Amino acid sequence: MTMMAMAKAPCLCARPSLAARARRPGPGPAPRLRRWRPNATAGKGVGEVCAAVVEAATKAEDEDDDEEEAVAEDRYALGGACRVLAGMPAPLGATALAGGVNFAVYSGGATAAALCLFTPEDLKADRVTEEVSLDPLMNRTGNVWHVFIEGELHDMLYGYRFDGTFAPHCGHYLDISNVVVDPYAKAVISRGEYGVPARGNNCWPQMAGMIPLPYSTFDWEGDLPLRYPQKDLVIYEMHLRGFTKHDSSNVEHPGTFIGAVSKLDYLKELGVNCIELMPCHEFNELEYSTSSSKMNFWGYSTINFFSPMTRYTSGGIKNCGRDAINEFKTFVREAHKRGIEVILDVVFNHTAEGNENGPILSFRGVDNTTYYMLAPKGEFYNYSGCGNTFNCNHPVVRQFIVDCLRYWVMEMHVDGFRFDLASIMTRGSSLWDPVNVYGAPIEGDMITTGTPLVTPPLIDMISNDPILGGVKLIAEAWDAGGLYQVGQFPHWNVWSEWNGKYRDIVRQFIKGTDGFAGGFAECLCGSPHLYQAGGRKPWHSINFVCAHDGFTLGDLVTYNNKYNLPNGENNRDGENHNLSWNCGEEGEFARLSVKRLRKRQMRNFFVCLMVSQGVPMFYMGDEYGHTKGGNNNTYCHDSYVNYFRWDKKEQYSDLQRFCCLMTKFRKECEGLGLEDFPTAERLQWHGHQPGKPDWSENSRFVAFSMKDERQGEIYVAFNTSHLPAVVELPERAGRRWEPVVDTGKPAPYDFLTDDLPDRALTIHQFSHFLNSNLYPMLSYSSVILVLRPDV
Repeated sequence: MTMMAMAKAPCLCARPSLAARARRPGPGPAPRLRRWRPNATAGKGVGEVCAAVVEAATKAEDEDDDEEEAVAEDRYALGGACRVLAGMPAPLGATALAGGVNFAVYSGGATAAALCLFTPEDLKADRVTEEVSLDPLMNRTGNVWHVFIEGELHDMLYGYRFDGTFAPHCGHYLDISNVVVDPYAKAVISRGEYGVPARGNNCWPQMAGMIPLPYSTFDWEGDLPLRYPQKDLVIYEMHLRGFTKHDSSNVEHPGTFIGAVSKLDYLKELGVNCIELMPCHEFNELEYSTSSSKMNFWGYSTINFFSPMTRYTSGGIKNCGRDAINEFKTFVREAHKRGIEVILDVVFNHTAEGNENGPILSFRGVDNTTYYMLAPKGEFYNYSGCGNTFNCNHPVVRQFIVDCLRYWVMEMHVDGFRFDLASIMTRGSSLWDPVNVYGAPIEGDMITTGTPLVTPPLIDMISNDPILGGVKLIAEAWDAGGLYQVGQFPHWNVWSEWNGKYRDIVRQFIKGTDGFAGGFAECLCGSPHLYQAGGRKPWHSINFVCAHDGFTLGDLVTYNNKYNLPNGENNRDGENHNLSWNCGEEGEFARLSVKRLRKRQMRNFFVCLMVSQGVPMFYMGDEYGHTKGGNNNTYCHDSYVNYFRWDKKEQYSDLQRFCCLMTKFRKECEGLGLEDFPTAERLQWHGHQPGKPDWSENSRFVAFSMKDERQGEIYVAFNTSHLPAVVELPERAGRRWEPVVDTGKPAPYDFLTDDLPDRALTIHQFSHFLNSNLYPMLSYSSVILVLRPDV
């Protein structure tokens, strides 16, 4: 909704000026202000302090004061049912306390403010139930507006109006006609059903925040953090709605947190012990509907960072959004019961408000100059590629981000975060200066807005925060402004990275491109060329071949070109350099020999992921070869293109079986998830002959043997040449090599399990090779052999 359209909303514009309505001191004695008494709150936490102060203030108001000093007239709200008191400036947000709710919101530029209260029915009718003007003297401390509403506010919603300067050319958007969402709201209520506009076909109806209850309605059943060492993770990137939305999922509530709970056992069987959820914060999937029929399916367009997506829940907006919170908690609790951690993909680089043509929803209407990175004439910096850039290193904003992360860890029990376009969080804020951050000028300092900082204050705060210590912190170490920091992201030895260089090198080597044998070997070792010099470990590298953005694993071996016309951008969107190979024919319809090679290549990629040092991550559906028809940017499709196909999983169960067995094999090998980079004492490189690796420009063969405390020793080889090869295995006295994995074989012989009926016969067929310490490899294949006693 445009600013003009918002100004015309009937319930938002027919209001007198807040400045005129705010109570100001007139002739006569000044109103008495209640003071905070430190001795009454010593040793208490922030919430306890707030509760104690409000309780003391309420008690004082109730006392029969015999003094001659004049007392400010009592104010009431909601027909006299609720009493309006000064409140406290901390904590920010709406905080339920004994007797009522404290509201506190930061707005440095506002000259007047009002708390707007809604019933759910009035919100749906686009009507404010009651407005409580905030007195600049009684209800403001510094740049925080606050009020305590004493009384019953259950099943009520809230927002704010701010009066002040509306001058976009100066970066100010304080517009009294807008009721904006509190950035600290814990649930946001608007439309109730996914993909369905509000009445009047309105895709941007009025939004409001949930007013919390003073008690919890959720039973965690003793849930505790799993705290897996990061080196032991196997990460599954998952889209919450897409995971169960397809009819073949056969769940009761498809596309919801509850629906996904019923499929967690599948992930456990797959060998996954960590889910990385694509954005689940409140966003508007219909934000493109004013100009096209596209959906914002992926959700990288956050409205509120504290609120779970209400339309990802079976209850929707029922119970004022509390059901949404409880359903998210249920998902985390049930994942933890199955030994699966939950990591959130968070988008602190931009918001849904876009550029100057975007809607005023929350941050822009609260304090635009604080929350966004602005040029001198009010223009929005666009390092995100989405219209605006969050002003992450501003003191208020970085505290907001830390508060948000703490909330998801303490209240929602999540285990970590993946930060989308994390390099934006290292850029200098608007009006950056050393005094603002360090308290003193730095001689010769020339830092300007957006400059990458060596020690960004936000990253410093997160890295050293006492609450966030021990949670997983994963950076997507680049942004849309050209800043690429893979291997160089400021890390304090706690941040890991999506290793985009691993993806690019592995793709090229596996498809048989010359010149990548040495780089591929580095990837297998956890990319020490990127991380070792900086003091980090292999597990700081999140290894992936495919993710939500780009080709799926199936499309990576099926298409040389992208096919993004359904996105409506004339095939201009999406990555042009996919480093893919169609294995000889373009598209899904191909000769049987081509399809066999494609399956071989998919298995090769998965083997590489599971035998590499570092943390493997794969994308939802890649375990059965999900295709998006060559579309490498499916952000806008709420359809089968993005849905996990449970029917296809059964149809292509051979690949899914292979992936399950590979994740299990990785966990059974102590040497494939090392704490530190492997040395020559454990790892030995080989070529077609033992101990003679070929690092030449045209080499397409890489092999290594790794000593392992559980398996004894394993041998892994990749032949990415178009020619087959017979490799000589390392000599081990009194022992012989036994094949376990051979991607050149059809299923189920691609992975020889102990329960395979004709396993012994299969191995016997290779005995003439193995007796000579040799093993034959097809072109474009990989093998794993395990050392066994020679009996």
